[in-house]
This record gives sequence, C-alpha cells and structure tokens, in this order.
Amino acid sequence: MIKIALLSSPLCDFGKKIINFSLKNIDKKIYKLNDLVGSNGTLIMFICNHCPYVKAIITKLVTTTIELEKIGINSVAIMPNDFIKYPEDNFANMCIFSKKHKFNFPYLIDESQKVSKDFGAVCTPDFFGYNRKGLLNYRGRISEMNNLKFVNEKNELLDAMTMISKTNRGPKIQYPSAGCSVKWKN
Repeated sequence: MIKIALLSSPLCDFGKKIINFSLKNIDKKIYKLNDLVGSNGTLIMFICNHCPYVKAIITKLVTTTIELEKIGINSVAIMPNDFIKYPEDNFANMCIFSKKHKFNFPYLIDESQKVSKDFGAVCTPDFFGYNRKGLLNYRGRISEMNNLKFVNEKNELLDAMTMISKTNRGPKIQYPSAGCSVKWKN
C-alpha cells in the first residue's frame, strides 16, 4: 500500500480579496474570474484527478455545488498540479474525470501554476469561499474525514457557503481542508 502524506490548508485569511485570473476550461474556452462569480458568492476549489482525497469527496462535492448554485453561489475548480510529472492530471484526463463525475462547474487548468500560487493553494482539495463582495470568508474542509471516509453527515462547506450567501460572513470556527500537496513544477 502506498502511503500518502496528508497536508492541511492554512486557516482563513478573512477579508482577503479574490484573485483575478484567466484560465482554460475543459471546453477549451478561456474563462476570466468575472465570467464565473456568483450573485451571492463564489467557491474556488483546487482539485485534481489523481488525489485519493479528492476521489473520496468528489461525489459529495458535486452534490454540494448543485445545492450552492440554487442559492446564487457559483463554483469553479482549478487543477493546479504539474501534469507532466503527474499525467493522470493532464487536460485530457481532466475532461474524462469531469464527465465521469458530472461536473456542473468549470474545471480550469493552471498550466503555469501562477494562479494557484497567487491564491495560496497548498493541497487538493483546497476550498476558498468568497462572499458577494469577493472577500474570503471560508477556507476549510467539506466534512470531517478519517481514513478517506466521512465521519458524519455534516457538510461544513455547504453550511459555511450558505451562511456566506445570507450574511456575507463565514463561520468563525473553521477546520482546514486536508489532502495531497499541490505538485509544483521544479
């Protein structure tokens, strides 16, 4: 069995302004941040195809993004990894992965890794929840997990983003997301 190092995201830097970007989606079109923001908030997710932590949450994540869309929160996934060293994360495999899991959100590739670094992404999955003003209010996990299994039914990401949609603020207590480290280029 392969042992994978678990890395946790930093705590939320409340009020940090959303980073502008322009990246290619799996439909081969270029999307800018302004094309993607939601009326009540925006969820930026750093995910990839090969990470066992992403694979463990992907069904719940897609369901969560469907619920968020209903309350005016748009979701966007960005693939940050070096896909030369990790070919399972390449563009063709992103297309397959998103189709297999019925993504209802853009899945963008960050080939230069600049956007991922600008956001401060550290692991996959890594979630950044912004309010309607584009200010960071959530940097946490989707749910509590142990050994790649959900510990309970609580959906912390959905609860936090719902709160943000109603109050423009995220919960004071947040637990970091955890997963595989972003695979940076040398």
